Amino acid sequence: MSTPASPRRLRFLVLGLIFVMVAAAGAFVLVALYWPNSLPDEADRLVYVSRGESFHAIMDSLEHHRIIRSRLLFHLTARLYGGTDRLQIGKYAFRNGMSNTDIFLSLREGRDNLLITVTIPEGLRARAQARLFARALGIDSVKYMNLVRDASYVKKCGLEGPTLEGFLLPETYRLMWGQEEREIIEKQLGEFKRFFTDSLRVRAGEFGWTVREALTFASIVEGEAVIDEERPVISGVYHNRLRIGMKLEADPTLQYIFDNGPRRVLYADLRIDNPYNTYRYAGLPPGPVNNPGRASILAALFPQQNNYLYFVSNTHGGHWFARNLAEHVRNVKNYRRVRARH
Repeated sequence: MSTPASPRRLRFLVLGLIFVMVAAAGAFVLVALYWPNSLPDEADRLVYVSRGESFHAIMDSLEHHRIIRSRLLFHLTARLYGGTDRLQIGKYAFRNGMSNTDIFLSLREGRDNLLITVTIPEGLRARAQARLFARALGIDSVKYMNLVRDASYVKKCGLEGPTLEGFLLPETYRLMWGQEEREIIEKQLGEFKRFFTDSLRVRAGEFGWTVREALTFASIVEGEAVIDEERPVISGVYHNRLRIGMKLEADPTLQYIFDNGPRRVLYADLRIDNPYNTYRYAGLPPGPVNNPGRASILAALFPQQNNYLYFVSNTHGGHWFARNLAEHVRNVKNYRRVRARH
């Protein structure tokens, strides 16, 4: 017949059980917080966190990419540290052996957030830039364009005109995944303002231009030039036309009218009644037709002094230039003859 346990022995048993439970819980927490996660192939994994994405959606992505070994343990880690509503957007590279703590704090504090390099080519219109940023950074191209076309926002930026077309300087930018559209535009405008110094403003004034008008002229040069060394030459041609009151007759201004452009310019297009049609209206069009790069802006403000009034493609990226209509007609015949052979 067994005898009941003494109160002292029972107390030891209870304390021992509590100790084991506390130790087990502590071990569980330590594993949750600090045990390294191992990637199957030990290669870094990339995860994108977008604006408005929930914590559970982010956990889904971590689990899908096999960055965390246990959803439960990662969730526990997040609860212990707190701040699941403050995870930073971005593109993250997670290495083999990172603990749940490493991963969560990286997301909460923006560690291991990779900057994305986005190169904007010269001569793109704002809507093309918006598409490029959307593909590279996951931004909303419509929001980007709404800001570009918001006259009150343009004024707030200290610039002239109804839109930001022409002021969005082409450059190689390093940005975050999902960065705010306004922040991207402000970065572009910052680059433009650093480039377009007071000395360039004074130079534009020597031609009787505002900054917007200088960019309008530069955008035409950008749209025509392919070879860098020809930019000042082409600029000289258009300066000559403006000086004698001749229409600019610039194809890039027609292309700006086309919704389905760029495309081949037809004779019927020359009769389009639109203020951007420089075949029909003299002087500069109402605004830039693209976003010119530094070289075209400088070419617009520092043109080559020449006597050319016409130019036509030589089919090799450059142009044949002419001082009068007779020379131009000969060059056009050469152009057509070369095209016919190809």
